[in-house]
Amino acid sequence: MAKKYYVVKFGKSVGIYNNWEDCKKQVTGFSGAIYKSFPTLEEAKEYLNNENIEVKSGGFNLEDIAEDEIVAYVDGSYKKDTLEYGYGVVLILKDEVIELFGKGENPEVTKSRNVTGELFGSIRAIGEAIRLKKKKITIFYDYQGISSWANGEWKCNLPLTIGYRDKIKEFRKEIEILFVKVKAHSNDKYNDLADYLAKKSLGIEK
Repeated sequence: MAKKYYVVKFGKSVGIYNNWEDCKKQVTGFSGAIYKSFPTLEEAKEYLNNENIEVKSGGFNLEDIAEDEIVAYVDGSYKKDTLEYGYGVVLILKDEVIELFGKGENPEVTKSRNVTGELFGSIRAIGEAIRLKKKKITIFYDYQGISSWANGEWKCNLPLTIGYRDKIKEFRKEIEILFVKVKAHSNDKYNDLADYLAKKSLGIEK
């Protein structure tokens, strides 16, 4: 039988496994698990490191989350008449769900509109995870720049994106950070909640 490598992209423990039994332990009973097999280790590594994967739903049980990890959903918003950006963050821990939101009006970064909010939301989420002494955070997002700027896939040519990239680099000295793209407006309850919180921060009614 040909050798296979199994990649768990989202499950109890993310990584590459040499056999199905080990992989199965990480995805069985984990709602929304993402995994795939490959014939070569190189392909498996490429898939694991590929941040462009999209999931339609983040539905999973709180019991699936380990004590030392946290899952976050982030979104951003923008209010044109006040030139304010806002963010919404949903932090999912093993035993609770925490809602966070905030806003800003720094003229140097407001021109990026809701993207500014999403980046600040990601920074807030990771900062909270570190404060809570977690070892790993998985961030669900719907704007590609959240992961692509952080991972050096997109060129950072603005103070906002340069600052974001550098902050993520510093954070990674303290915590493991995984990014997963979720399809926008896909009726994912946590993604919708992050969107609601981002708008709430600016007093925007849906």
